[in-house]
Amino acid sequence: MKAVAVFPATREVRLVELPEPPPPGPREVLLRVLEVGICGTDREIASFEYGQSPAGSDRLLLGHEALARVEESGPDVTAVRPGDLVVPTVRRPCPHRRCPACRAGRQDFCVTGDFLERGIKEADGFLQELVLEDVENLVPVPRKLAEVAVLAEPMSVAAKASEQVAQIQRRLPWERDRVRALALGAGPVGLLGAISMVVSGCETFVYSIEPATSDRAELTRSLGATYVSGKDVPLEELGGRCGPFDVVYEAVGIPSVAFGALAALGPNGLFVVTGVPALGGTAELPANAIMRDVVLGNQIVLGTVNASRGAFSLALHELEQAMFLFPDSVRALITARTPIEEAPDVVRRQGGIKQVIRVASAEAT
Repeated sequence: MKAVAVFPATREVRLVELPEPPPPGPREVLLRVLEVGICGTDREIASFEYGQSPAGSDRLLLGHEALARVEESGPDVTAVRPGDLVVPTVRRPCPHRRCPACRAGRQDFCVTGDFLERGIKEADGFLQELVLEDVENLVPVPRKLAEVAVLAEPMSVAAKASEQVAQIQRRLPWERDRVRALALGAGPVGLLGAISMVVSGCETFVYSIEPATSDRAELTRSLGATYVSGKDVPLEELGGRCGPFDVVYEAVGIPSVAFGALAALGPNGLFVVTGVPALGGTAELPANAIMRDVVLGNQIVLGTVNASRGAFSLALHELEQAMFLFPDSVRALITARTPIEEAPDVVRRQGGIKQVIRVASAEAT
């Protein structure tokens, strides 16, 4: 079967042929992978800036944003059956008994750092035609979402953030009016964050560097959000011109831009960080002003990474709402679908919003 792997020692990204998996065990499911989304993490791995191969292996199979179909299930599996569509979660628990998060099935909060991540950290990913997976790591997908369900993994990060924001803001001793929310960046993470905010009832803004007449600006408006261009509103003026915001959802990964937007966060607000910049860089920040505002404004800075099964389910629910409200706009987030044979080239270049690799042939889907 075909798969796409990175070889760190030789700095290669190439299509490989692998044997098909064995029959599933009692709690395992054999999946036929239909589609895999490509993101910045995949491109960092393909540039050999990030990623870890499984123990004893000289390569790592890529792909952590997947949509698959159940081909066969083990005798103890009752949650899914052949023909069902599923999305697999990414992170697998660490082995340590002292980690309460992993022992509770919430490895997205792992305290040891010894978790595995499919297609990223010490575990092969889903950019292969067939894969075995434990049923506990699969989330069923309604068939009506088949054309956009590959977005569930990146959407789950936004859904997790939305869920945590709602929990944290219960600290406020009054009923809040409509939340004003800002997505910082108009890439796939930022736009999916904006969708999550819109369907949650927030007054939603997206701030990015593209002009107000750009395709991404038009797409943002079609999703029910207000687009603010950095070419028209400098970052340092964002709060005065558009804010204050109750929630800022960072999706740029550039510290100077991310923390520059903190000035637009209002009292009692939450600043959600999703970007993971490369180590070793430096950035000049107004640290005194940031610290004063966070303390005197009762603000919270929250990181969100990876997601649980519950967040994946919430992501699919939010995608379903979005497909009801603005289906063509959600579809437009997927810029292109490319066959697996072209995947090594796709992961090494930027382009569009969300690139998707079609793993199964059209006949198989």
